[in-house]
Amino acid sequence: MNHVKNDIEKGACILGMELGSTRIKMVLLGSDHRPIASGSYHWENRLEGGIWTYSLEEAWQGIQEGYRSLRCEVEEKYQVKIRTLKAIGVSAMMHGYLPFDKNGALLSRFCTWRNTNTAEAAEILTRRLQFQIPLRWSIAHLYQNILRDESHVRQIHYITTLAGYVHWKLTGEKVLGVNDASGMFPVDTGAHDYDAEKIRIFDQMIQNKDYHWKLKEILPKVLYAGEYAGQLTAQGAKLIDTSGALQPGIPLCPPEGDAGTGMIATNSIGIGQYFCDDCSGKSPF
Repeated sequence: MNHVKNDIEKGACILGMELGSTRIKMVLLGSDHRPIASGSYHWENRLEGGIWTYSLEEAWQGIQEGYRSLRCEVEEKYQVKIRTLKAIGVSAMMHGYLPFDKNGALLSRFCTWRNTNTAEAAEILTRRLQFQIPLRWSIAHLYQNILRDESHVRQIHYITTLAGYVHWKLTGEKVLGVNDASGMFPVDTGAHDYDAEKIRIFDQMIQNKDYHWKLKEILPKVLYAGEYAGQLTAQGAKLIDTSGALQPGIPLCPPEGDAGTGMIATNSIGIGQYFCDDCSGKSPF
């Protein structure tokens, strides 16, 4: 008990949050990497206008409720408040489509991984990029909206996944872990970035649209595990902890998709290996 209490008081604990398909989960780990406390919030996707979606307002409600539950468990069990942490990590459902304008306003419904209304786009992209593009990838959603000539596409300044969105609001950083990024657009593991040649081909495919953006400009920056991904801002701290006890300045790791975190947590992959949940297996990089 004293060891755990000291970890909490010294800010030696790590907070992990996961926005899954049915639950938003919070886990607090001590310096020995063992769970200290947890909290959760149940949510469900809804079919709106033919699109499977979640409310982003409910995402924050779930984060706050899950953290409140965790915080209360800590205070009741250890008689101490969480004021700072060693690190925070965010993971969430991979893929999907979250487009934002220059003011940070969401331009369309959040399209989750469940949506498969991108068959035309996926087929064209697979052929042109010479790379298998699954229906649920972010680039398939973006290109399908381009094919439909959806008006919001001209206003896009940033597209990301759910994990990337939460991380952005907590830190101000538009970044994404490589595993989640690989579900947005093909990644060149040798370059540790999106495939530059495929980016060029895509931009060429849409050049007659005369958009103000190029694809690389609206995608999150790709980061690998251990790279600097920003720190919790004052606004971000309030988004997690409505009590106001949690302080800003806590470092965050690159946000990831749930496939990668699940594989790593079960030791299915190790150091020097890269996994994409739409691939047949794992390959070294």
